[in-house]
Amino acid sequence: MANLPEFNDIADKNIFQSIIQDKFARVAFYILVFLYISVFLASFISPYSKEYSNRNKAYAPPSKIYIINEKGRLCAPYTYNYIRSFDRETYDTKYTQDRTHKYKVKYFAKGDKYKLFGIIPCQRHFYNVEKDGELYLLGTDINGRDNFSRLLYGGQISLTIGFLALLVSFPLGMIYGGISGYFGGKTDFIMMRIAEAIMSIPSFYLLIILAAILPANMTSVQRFALIVVILALIGWAGFSRVVRGMVLSIKKREFVTASEAMGASAFRTIVFHILPQTLSYVIVAMTLSVPSYILSESGLSFLGLGIQQPDASWGNMLKEAQEFANIISRPWLLTPGFLIFVAVLAFNVIGDTIRDAVDPNSRER
Repeated sequence: MANLPEFNDIADKNIFQSIIQDKFARVAFYILVFLYISVFLASFISPYSKEYSNRNKAYAPPSKIYIINEKGRLCAPYTYNYIRSFDRETYDTKYTQDRTHKYKVKYFAKGDKYKLFGIIPCQRHFYNVEKDGELYLLGTDINGRDNFSRLLYGGQISLTIGFLALLVSFPLGMIYGGISGYFGGKTDFIMMRIAEAIMSIPSFYLLIILAAILPANMTSVQRFALIVVILALIGWAGFSRVVRGMVLSIKKREFVTASEAMGASAFRTIVFHILPQTLSYVIVAMTLSVPSYILSESGLSFLGLGIQQPDASWGNMLKEAQEFANIISRPWLLTPGFLIFVAVLAFNVIGDTIRDAVDPNSRER
């Protein structure tokens, strides 16, 4: 059988090495690694659990951590609790520090019980404060929940939804496009018209309609799974068209003819000989598709049609920042939007670098 030069040559280029050598892609890669490790270890890093809420500290500002005492000497980190007061003239809620008692910041201290990696019972947290102390690195939301902890837990949904959708859409798109391109003729015509019909559906509006008609008693886990499936079923059609075009060219090569001459079935020829030659495009497309899934979930959650409270995602956390008063007086509520921007930008930078690595001609376009 003839050699398979295309994908083997691409594999030899070492995509990971291309990412490390490019300074922008390297920074983007490190940022994504940091984000995914942080959300993966959310229970350990966050000082509070998912269920934590202190209604007496709604919209409390970020806590200030001090490392220099009143005598001007370096000391162990400590903080003060906030005292909430209400201004009857301006109708504003104000927070002032209670300087009567210091609360030391402790590392690897005991806190709420949780399961590390979902299986190992644990009670140690990366950092915490002394008993009765409060530490809000990014302030609290309207329900008095710690924003920093919710960012970590919310990232578990916002950063994983893209990869879960890829597990459904890309295998479906590859096989569908492979069958269409390999058989050609009427089969190709009918399959592509179906794909084009699906592509013509305005995806975001369809998501809004489907999310709006979902039963109100669905749990966030069920809603999350359904959003993944909906995103995947919408996203495969455009991808299959590109794969089909590549298959039309690949199926005329000698190694495909040799496979057919040896008696291999059409399914085996498509899956084991033709589709592997499209992996250069697939890798790039997967990397560039993750940001769109992240934005879709965030958009739905922002509109109140995705992940529901009290469960967190970056989209529904950002919803609180839509009020102008909150943007001006509580800028820490914009942090989820900043993280969405950073994650999407990082994925796009890495995707462009991978595209240049597997197709050097793309730089000249």
